[in-house]
Amino acid sequence: MPLIFRGLASRFRRPRLLVPRQGNRAGPAKIEMAKVGHRYGNNVQVLQNVNLDIHAGEFVCLLGPSGCGKSTLLYALAGDVAPSGGKISIDGNPVSGPSPERLLMYQEAALFPWMSVKQNLKFALRSKGLSLEESEERANEFIGWVHLDGFENTLPHQLSGGMRMRVSLARALSMDPSVLLMDEPFAPLDAQTRARMHQLLQSIWVRTRKTVVFVTHDVREALVLGDRVVVMASRPGRIIQDLEVHLPRPRDPDDDAVVRLSRQIRELLRREEANRDTPAPVSKPVDPESGAEQKAVGPEPRISTDRKAGELMGSVGTRR
Repeated sequence: MPLIFRGLASRFRRPRLLVPRQGNRAGPAKIEMAKVGHRYGNNVQVLQNVNLDIHAGEFVCLLGPSGCGKSTLLYALAGDVAPSGGKISIDGNPVSGPSPERLLMYQEAALFPWMSVKQNLKFALRSKGLSLEESEERANEFIGWVHLDGFENTLPHQLSGGMRMRVSLARALSMDPSVLLMDEPFAPLDAQTRARMHQLLQSIWVRTRKTVVFVTHDVREALVLGDRVVVMASRPGRIIQDLEVHLPRPRDPDDDAVVRLSRQIRELLRREEANRDTPAPVSKPVDPESGAEQKAVGPEPRISTDRKAGELMGSVGTRR
């Protein structure tokens, strides 16, 4: 191809929207995980050699099938689980237990049922040491952020599931944590409500640039919300790809680009699932867009089918 046409082709080449993360960004990471592993009491290894750096202001989604250890990793970040091996630090300080600087949101809204919307927020703010006037002002501000004006004096059982989750989100944001950890908070919601929560969370994140670690098994949800999608696989839980999402915001799960990229990630997961049961000694990750192989990694861990080993692993071992 003549040089002039090569130049034109490179100029009009479609930009890559999903790329493997290359190296580290400038400056120290806010969250650092080095060689994190965890083994439960029944000898099942749920995490193995997890290395991950997250910088301030990033929205990172941990994506993977059930049983890949993504929630365990989130609880280790929160300080609720002490990993069996490796180190986790935030702002250079080792995580040794729960802290109000790392706030964890669950699938349940976990509101006090006898308190109104505003009272739930004010109770949390008062426990942080704010005065009555400060907590009143801050509660009103964040109720407005989640578009619940007019429901300040409503009890949780009088709200829909999506509205209760908005109250939970407002309460979490009003506490101004350094890191917001979210464990599939929208999973119980119907599809339409979940889509509205995606739009709301995107707009709030663009406004605050809060550091967020979000656990999900929904590929489109990860692509809609995350700057990065960290793809995990199970047996044992480990990271197989750390991908940067280069899509403009706001994003919608039905956008053509989101649909196309979700197919690529699902293919990556299917390939990993197939390779896990193949006796090949080496597994090579592939580029999610081009399909080209990248540098090889170590041999895949093998699950023993020996009966004695199965007994050691417990009932969820070789039968899964």
